[in-house]
Amino acid sequence: MQPHRGTMILVFGIMSLIVCMPLGIIAWVMANGDLKKMNAGEMDPEGRGNTQAGKICGIISVCLALVGFVIWFLLVVLFAGGAIIVNS
Repeated sequence: MQPHRGTMILVFGIMSLIVCMPLGIIAWVMANGDLKKMNAGEMDPEGRGNTQAGKICGIISVCLALVGFVIWFLLVVLFAGGAIIVNS
């Protein structure tokens, strides 16, 4: 039976909220794989809580980054449109 990586996934998930979003994607993907292995009995299930928490943090990080990107894009379009209208 493989040892769990719950603590590492949780750290990646938390760091993705604080530092950078790509760690959230990594935590999300790793957690999905580990949870499948835990359900199949191939991995130690003791880390299930940490793994799920890391996955949730990763999902939140990715969602916040997407919302931030959409807002940034809309602001750029609005300001560029405003600049074009003012300069015409």
